[in-house]
Amino acid sequence: MRIEFDRDTCIGMFQCVAEWDGFERDEDAGKAVLVDGEETAEDLFVREVPEDAELDAKFAARTCPVDAITLYDDDGEQLIP
Repeated sequence: MRIEFDRDTCIGMFQCVAEWDGFERDEDAGKAVLVDGEETAEDLFVREVPEDAELDAKFAARTCPVDAITLYDDDGEQLIP
């Protein structure tokens, strides 16, 4: 599973941080940070989700109020949102 995080869209509610430790707070910027995320475009970060963290990553994506988090399965099919 792969996760994409659009940091530009993030509004800093930090609900994703509460759901999965793959996200951290950046209080200075007022936005979340995808831990170990690789920037693929301006403010778009991606990383693979460890198998044992998939459920938490799904919760993090579902709780984002602005849909800044997207999950894809191993075949590239979008799961969430």
